[in-house]
Amino acid sequence: MIVVGGGVIGLTTAVVLAERGRRVRVWTREPAELTTSAVAGALWWPYRIEPEDFAGEWALASLSVYAELAQRPGETGVRMVEGVQEGLRLDGLGPWAARVPELRETDEGLRARLPLIDMPVHLAWLRERFLAAGGVVEERSVEDLAEAAGAGGADVVVNCTGLGARELVPDPAVRPVRGQLVVVENPGITTWFTSAGHGDSKSTYFFPQPGGLILGGTADEDEWSLVPDPAVAEEIVRRCAAVRPEIAGARVLGHRIGLRPTRHAVRLDRELLPGGQVLVHNYGHGGAGITVAWGCAQVAARLAGDDDR
Repeated sequence: MIVVGGGVIGLTTAVVLAERGRRVRVWTREPAELTTSAVAGALWWPYRIEPEDFAGEWALASLSVYAELAQRPGETGVRMVEGVQEGLRLDGLGPWAARVPELRETDEGLRARLPLIDMPVHLAWLRERFLAAGGVVEERSVEDLAEAAGAGGADVVVNCTGLGARELVPDPAVRPVRGQLVVVENPGITTWFTSAGHGDSKSTYFFPQPGGLILGGTADEDEWSLVPDPAVAEEIVRRCAAVRPEIAGARVLGHRIGLRPTRHAVRLDRELLPGGQVLVHNYGHGGAGITVAWGCAQVAARLAGDDDR
């Protein structure tokens, strides 16, 4: 079995499959630390992902895993951190929200203690967990999924290529939504904050991570540039400082750009290749790949022919 794609969706799917006894190889164009997943904020929340009902179930399945992983934050990169979603109300969310522990309304918005994930640490941990389960990671480019099955001699190929699926499938419904972040020296902030509409191109959020305070952000549809815009960075800092004034004087440590692989709906299904092999698609998770990774991996494993066990 081959999993194509080495971001959080690919590695999580590979872990689930390998720990169910399958012989799994991950084919990835670049190491995990260079994927879009590595630059994510990365707060658990079903943001910019459809369909909402399915996404809510996938997110809840992932939430239970992250809650367990948060007992070992230094090892897994997962912590449970308090924060507020400004302006949101429970009646504006799907049924999944009623099943999030401690999610409650306040005058500010929705307050909760949610998983906040240090992605470089988490991706490295996923890779090591996969290798410990007998998996193999190979850095190689894939030009054709059917050829990957033939060349790799795999009976099942799982397509977790994110934005790459646009050309590889090909699937023109996959589009980039560009996010720009600023990392500053944390002036002592210990809680996260977000204020963002589902369809807004600008938002305000900050996440305290071990490597600094991550400030955001943007959601620019169909933008491919990976070059930070200094004017946008200054605006992000200003918006965040309007919420917490101490951010204004924080030293800037760096800038991040990520292209969210957005689609009108996540593609999570299977088809047969001309050679009779099974091709499972698991892509199009938008801004919520981390949020739904474990839930989608479990569904992908079933589609690949593995029962829950």
